[in-house]
Amino acid sequence: MMAESEKRLLIAALGGVNEIGKNMYILQYGDDIVIIDCGSKFPDETLLGIDLIIPDISYLLSNQDKVKGLVVTHGHEDHIGGIPYLLKQLQVPVYASRLTLGLIEIKLKEHGILRETVLQRIDADSVLDFGTITCRFFNTNHSIPDCLGVVFDTPEGVVVHTGDFKFDMTPVNKQYPDIHKMADIGKRGVLVLLSESTNAERPGFTPSERLVGAHIDEAFGKAERRVFISTFASNVHRLQQVVEAAERTNRVLSLLGRSMVNVVTVAQELGYLTIPEGMLVEPEEAAKMPPEKVAVLCTGSQGEPMAALSRLASTNHRQMEIQAGDMVIIAANPIPGNERNVSRIVDNLYTLGAQVIYGSRSELHVSGHGSQEELKLMLTLMKPDYFIPIHGEFRMLHQHRILAEAVGVRSSHIFILNNGDVVESSDGKVRLSGRIPSGQTLVDGLGIGDIGNVVLRDRRQLSADGILITVISLCKTEGKLVSEPETVSRGFVYVRDSETLLKEINQHVTAVVNKMHEDNINQWNVIKQTIKDSLGKILYARTKRRPMILPIIIEV
Repeated sequence: MMAESEKRLLIAALGGVNEIGKNMYILQYGDDIVIIDCGSKFPDETLLGIDLIIPDISYLLSNQDKVKGLVVTHGHEDHIGGIPYLLKQLQVPVYASRLTLGLIEIKLKEHGILRETVLQRIDADSVLDFGTITCRFFNTNHSIPDCLGVVFDTPEGVVVHTGDFKFDMTPVNKQYPDIHKMADIGKRGVLVLLSESTNAERPGFTPSERLVGAHIDEAFGKAERRVFISTFASNVHRLQQVVEAAERTNRVLSLLGRSMVNVVTVAQELGYLTIPEGMLVEPEEAAKMPPEKVAVLCTGSQGEPMAALSRLASTNHRQMEIQAGDMVIIAANPIPGNERNVSRIVDNLYTLGAQVIYGSRSELHVSGHGSQEELKLMLTLMKPDYFIPIHGEFRMLHQHRILAEAVGVRSSHIFILNNGDVVESSDGKVRLSGRIPSGQTLVDGLGIGDIGNVVLRDRRQLSADGILITVISLCKTEGKLVSEPETVSRGFVYVRDSETLLKEINQHVTAVVNKMHEDNINQWNVIKQTIKDSLGKILYARTKRRPMILPIIIEV
């Protein structure tokens, strides 16, 4: 029997509020915890050398006996990218739709943990029993097939998590949103609604993906040479429209980029993508064919430095090259922060003589997220007593709050959270009630969470002013210098142009070591720190730079 103090519902975000990416939410009632999504996001330029950012799961690890399952809403990286890292530390069954499971399986194979993981396929008719929490689902639209909203039946009431959604009434794959089911859920009563906020600042409705197909057809029809088109690999609807445009213009199709190859392979195997037999050819073969007979689907629409489009634009791709007269279509708008990288690629493409179609005015991209009227429609269908806007930066969450108030949700019943904030419900009353551990875990190569602020600080210092290494040889018996110090500079000054400065450095280090020997100071750590402090002041006075100074003492 659950103690009275434990008869409460807890809702918390471990990632995905006040940020775009690494979505992860938890629902807990007593000894039952359900995880919703486990995403990742890419680092910005301040996180030098970091490959990936995933949520901090320390709370789940300290309560791992209570975690019943991971429910995944759809297959985008910001919702599935952290799953392999979670499963390496926490054995928990994963529940996801057919295509989403296919994409998760690719990741688990790469990490070598597929055989150890329990994967269970679900759809809009599935019902999952997690003890005191029961899960049901409804279909939504997004820029990837098989997206689900989640309904949690708890002793405190119904909690709904929308996942990412828009209301596309003419979807390319004919997977229509379950509007009647959503209305029925709302009619029965929703205690708390968690709804995504990505496009909360955009008025009106988000256009249908089907509109993009007509513009892709038009561009393909005008192209006189090869067509290179870059888009999100996960946007299977758009990939299908590219295939159909290539077929109508009698072109073969080649794929560049690992994620593009992976998604096309899985989507084709599962029947979400139909490609005519013989249309797919290897890049090496396509490079030898008449240019008017070739279309290329590639990654890199966000300007990623190592993606296929970036390497093509810099003439650094080993299999293909863009030539004058080729058409390049960037069928995606840059995510905030990526504008500079995309602009650089566009400039490089124009330099190569390519025709470039890009930007919102090209009408070759529509968002997968609902705009203001769709967000209000979801709120109206669900009629929640309490509302938590999620999946967005603070200004988006704030705007979503205004929309909720406009359709009748009381201001005092809306919670804008930070990651780690806990919302508690007991006896039908919902309130903020403290925090749980949260934050971000940095992935660097094979290391997970082993890079902290100190290491990042050192990396920033190295990137800014370089490093100066001074090697000091001391006599083992007497503690005296046996030779002049040897100084090595990397990223600080060019040695051949700075001989005078390096000579002064060696003279200063010699003087410091001799003085400490005379004062009978023999502790290595004291000697090193004294050298670093005094040398740092001299170098800043001479150069206005602060390199990392690394004294090395060798006994001989």
